[in-house]
Amino acid sequence: MADLHSEKEVATAEPVNRVAEPQTEMHRNLVSPHDVETADGIRRPAGWMYKPLLTLGPIHFSWYASPPVQLVLVAFVCFLCPGMFNAVNGLGGGGQLNATVANNSNVAVYATFSVVGFFAGSVVNRLGIKLTLSFGGFGYFLYVSSYLSYNHNQNSGFVIFAGALLGVCAGLLWAAQGCLMMSYPQESSKGRYISWFWMIFNLGGVIGSLVPLGEKINSTSGSVNDGTYIGFMVLTFLGSVLAWSLVDARHVIRADGSRVVLMKHPTWQSEILGLWEVLRSDSHIVLLFPMFFASNWFYTYQFNDVNLASFNIRTRSLNNTLYWSSQIFGALIFGYALDLSSVRRSMRAKIALVVLFTLTMTIWGGGYAFQRNYNRAETVAVNFVKMDWTTTGYIGPMFLYIFYGFFDAAWQTCVYWFIGSLSNNSRKLANIAGFYKGIQSAGAAITYRIDALEAPFMSEFASNWALLAGSLVIAAPIIFRIKDTVPIEEDLKFSDENIEDVKGVGMDTELVG
Repeated sequence: MADLHSEKEVATAEPVNRVAEPQTEMHRNLVSPHDVETADGIRRPAGWMYKPLLTLGPIHFSWYASPPVQLVLVAFVCFLCPGMFNAVNGLGGGGQLNATVANNSNVAVYATFSVVGFFAGSVVNRLGIKLTLSFGGFGYFLYVSSYLSYNHNQNSGFVIFAGALLGVCAGLLWAAQGCLMMSYPQESSKGRYISWFWMIFNLGGVIGSLVPLGEKINSTSGSVNDGTYIGFMVLTFLGSVLAWSLVDARHVIRADGSRVVLMKHPTWQSEILGLWEVLRSDSHIVLLFPMFFASNWFYTYQFNDVNLASFNIRTRSLNNTLYWSSQIFGALIFGYALDLSSVRRSMRAKIALVVLFTLTMTIWGGGYAFQRNYNRAETVAVNFVKMDWTTTGYIGPMFLYIFYGFFDAAWQTCVYWFIGSLSNNSRKLANIAGFYKGIQSAGAAITYRIDALEAPFMSEFASNWALLAGSLVIAAPIIFRIKDTVPIEEDLKFSDENIEDVKGVGMDTELVG
């Protein structure tokens, strides 16, 4: 996944129109007489951050302060923090026998997440990615620890408090992650960057799911034990610490020598006003809001009303592993397809919309057939026997759950790609990423509350199918407006930088990818 490029490829690029003297404060900070002309033909500052991590003949692996390396680091932070959160929640009820406490905690998570997430882009732009990611990671550590506590004292208040704090932390973490993932890569590689992130991130869910699967492989009943939660706590803490290995966005240089478009002198006032500026200048973004809202709505139904309700503990663990594994393949397929250079980006956007709608009708149509076989009243009956992987007829529901995971990856990858196609400005994308996660979390808070009130399974299923299909129809006008490229002049309108601050090889005023 490293950003590989050969000497020959970069050497054939158009020469850089370099300026004799630094013209801006950014240049005074980043360009100096000590800058070096590297073997790949790109002028980068001297220092360890800009030396290739590995060279094999004509192939150079990216330098530390490059987009792919920074993306991989962020992906592993999310692998260790939200990835473990997904593994715990994927068991249904946070691994407990009864989902009520977990549901109430998740209502708290997504309620605070929805509020903080909406404004989180401004915090990221002001404080930077490193600090917001690290603080965000701590919330996941505390959340998992609350379940360990609950195993011993049944203190539901602590679990709900930890959920509320996690909502604050997660809002900041995901806004920072979205900003980096969508603004660091060139336009031609955004789909691949999204897929790389989503694959590494969901590998956390896979590995996290294997832990309870190994512990419960010979057990058909019970909740998750202390050892599982302690293991998750160690991993989430490591994720919070790993965030400090990132470099600031102003130090990141792409393969063509261009830099990330950002705000050189952000203030709290400028970043709060930036929220309004985004909504005013890009008011059409509201057409994506229903897709944002739908993107976490289905988790409650899938985790609690399918996995927890229908399967015993070891089979839930297996389903959980298969669910997150299928996300890796979904992200791989969609991420690379969205970057297919033989098809214009505007056409790729339209094709992605049609494919998503087809998957929605097909996979959720299969879900309807399965949901007709049981209801909530049956699953809570004393004599109800949950399905095991040895049960006749398990293969069908197993594949349905696999396709649910595949669909999730396809949906999230496409939404991120649609957003990233609208701008390359990190400040604007941080705000839109905050909108995305905030609105997404509002939906999740509502659906967890609906499930806590024990709504009929079929009603919850119907809300998922209708919301997903309807949101695609509403988003169609903005998706059809996606351009083949975004001019650099357009990106710089939302910044205090100019072309000299960000241009790379062969760039005058065309674009920064």
